[in-house]
Amino acid sequence: MAFSEALKAHLASGATTIARAWAVTRGDGAVLGFTDHDVAFSFEGVQFEPDSGMTAKAIAQGTGLSVDNSEAYGALSSEAITEADILAGRYDGAEVRAWIVNWADLSEYALLFRGSMGEISRQEGAFTTELRGLAEALNVERGRVYHPRCSAVLGDGQCRFDLDQLGFVFEGPIASVSDAVVFTFDAVAGFDARWFEKGRFRVLSGASAGLVGLVKNDHTLAGDRREIELWQRIGAEIGVGDLVRLEAGCDKRVQTCRDKFANFLNFRGFPHIPGEDWLVSYPVQGGANDGGSLFS
Repeated sequence: MAFSEALKAHLASGATTIARAWAVTRGDGAVLGFTDHDVAFSFEGVQFEPDSGMTAKAIAQGTGLSVDNSEAYGALSSEAITEADILAGRYDGAEVRAWIVNWADLSEYALLFRGSMGEISRQEGAFTTELRGLAEALNVERGRVYHPRCSAVLGDGQCRFDLDQLGFVFEGPIASVSDAVVFTFDAVAGFDARWFEKGRFRVLSGASAGLVGLVKNDHTLAGDRREIELWQRIGAEIGVGDLVRLEAGCDKRVQTCRDKFANFLNFRGFPHIPGEDWLVSYPVQGGANDGGSLFS
């Protein structure tokens, strides 16, 4: 938090024209600005709107590594934060910045808080969300797990597999929908049975555009029809005709990496690491556990 000399002088004058402003940046890049002032203004490339249904409690901050948390609350509206967008998860982890600003001279402002949205609750046409400070990231466990299965995400920088090559992606319109969980597609030819299980379901058009689901089951129906079931329902409205991208599934096994994707050189697991049964076993005569080399 850094206050300019001009802002310090204004605060010390005893007669101030101070307002608070918040900017919310969603994961899809959309930026929304809010203020408790009665007139709209802009700075930092953000337009801050009054009466847009968001305010915040006092922000408590410390000098150590403790997490600085607060809350924001406001009204759900069709113009700003909608219930549909919250249910769709578009505000999960959204970045939040909060300033004080001299609305009479918009060059005088100071950043008070920067963090992200946490848990969001809805009740009687309003919402409340936790605001988590930057120190919240220190609570995330980091490091590598030694496990027989791969730790990479298919297509990421560690996996390095190009999903856009022919035979690993299908794009097409939805033929039918059941409870935003089960979908059927026509003319899905050229893919093996259960090819998309554990894969990603990306919505490319419609009200749910940008949302991603995880495939639980992939059933081949009559002809080239395919039925896809997700682990969780898509939060926003999704219907027949919406365009979807299905990406091949990976169960993280070394055999799948080698045989399905021909990507064994980038496998990030440890397939030869002894399991728990071996670790707690002891040498015995006449059996495999004779104290010799495990891989002889």
